[in-house]
Parts: sequence; structure tokens; C-alpha cells
Amino acid sequence: MTINDGWQLVCGDLAAEAVRPLLGAAARIEVLHDDLAVGPLLDVDEPPCAVRAAFWEGVWPPGSPPPAFAVQLAEEAEWLAALARQAGPVTLWHGDSASEQLLLARLAALLGEAPLELREIACGTGDSGVRRRRAVALCSPQQLRDCQRQARPLSAERRAELAGQWRRAVAENGGVRRWRDGVFHSEDYRLVDGMLLCLCSRDWQPLPPLLSQAMRCCSGFFATDLFLAWRLRELARQGRVGFAEAPEADFAGQRVRRLAD
Repeated sequence: MTINDGWQLVCGDLAAEAVRPLLGAAARIEVLHDDLAVGPLLDVDEPPCAVRAAFWEGVWPPGSPPPAFAVQLAEEAEWLAALARQAGPVTLWHGDSASEQLLLARLAALLGEAPLELREIACGTGDSGVRRRRAVALCSPQQLRDCQRQARPLSAERRAELAGQWRRAVAENGGVRRWRDGVFHSEDYRLVDGMLLCLCSRDWQPLPPLLSQAMRCCSGFFATDLFLAWRLRELARQGRVGFAEAPEADFAGQRVRRLAD
């Protein structure tokens, strides 16, 4: 049995593009798209995942037709649940992204004591701080090759520990999950919102640079521009920030400012 046997799992299309040349055309690669670091998790493993689908529909930019989140999330949950009923090994490529780490914990919980090998290819630094963190998609081809050579199976003890962490994260059902020192920390949206308010000036400023700066500042998880723009829209509904254009306007031309407290 080789490291390329069985299913190879990655988080996101960019990660898939990065690892595909190393695995070859015959490799079975499954790309998972759900960003597990944000939003409610209570029904993420319970199709039709209605609560989680509703969350992503709310995050999606207004004025733009959203993907079929209910269908996609249910298909993803069903596919992951079926892994325990097949015989081959399952390998996850992961870095320091909270979403990647949560997927590893989710796999440990779903596979339980199934007699198949769960492997990891660790591509991160082990540090989720903004200065050192690294996701699979950010690795060079040489870094990925080096990491692949150090692929390893998870012990029964580690699988049990990760499964417990996943169950706790689901039960806590936080709005945001950060990964620090190998442990997930759940919180509501207040810290993210506070950071965004600190970055907003009283004068109009272009939205894209603000989102880029906020993405660089979010320690413990890789915040996306999609998620951060949604939080700004929520702050606008609270009367704490203002948009120069309608909320459904394109990101590129949008401007934002902080309003008086």
C-alpha cells in the first residue's frame, strides 16, 4: 500500500490544484468546501443541514444568486459518513487553517472505530498565528513533496482525542472557531466585529483593502473576504458602519466608514 492509495482529502479548490500534480491522474481526490471555522455546526453532520445552509445563504452577498448550499452540504455530509463503510485508507492534507484542522477532527469522529487507516499529511507550521501559519494552498511544490514523505497514520488515541474535540466544537456551536496550541476555541462574532470596527475609519475608505487587512489580522483561523463582508453588513444593520453604495454593490467599487457611536 502506498501513500497515494485510498481517498485523498483537501479543503478547497486551491489546495486541490496544489496537490494534484503530486498524486497523478489516477488519484482519488475529494475536495471539501465547507469552511468549518465559522457558523453553526449543530446539524453539519445531519442532512439536510438546514441551519448551516441558512447560515451560508445569509453570508452570501445580496443581489447574487447563492449556490445550492442545502444540496451541497447534505451531499458532503453523506459522502463523509459513507467513508467508514469502505475499506481503503483516508488521507487528509492539512495546514494551520482551523477549517482544515476541524475537518481532521470531524473525520476522526465520523470514522470512529472503523477498521481503516486515517492518515494525515501535515503541511503547516503548527502555529496558527498570523506570522507563521500556512495552509495547504500556500505551500510550494517542494514543501508539499517534503510533507508528503512524512505522511503518517493517526493512532487510536489521537483519533479519539480529535473526535472528542469535534463533538465539543459541535456542542458549543460558536460563531467562530480558532485553532490554538492544538485546541479549538469557540466564540461569538464580537471579537471579529470589534476588529473590523477598529480598522474602519470615520472617513470613507475602499472596501477591498479593508477586507485584505482584516484577513491578515485574524489569528487562529483564515477569515475569508466573504465572511468579513457579511459581518460588515451586519454592523451596518446595527447602525455602526455605513456603506457608500447599496449592500449588493460589487466589492470592488464599495466604500465603507465607521459611524459615530
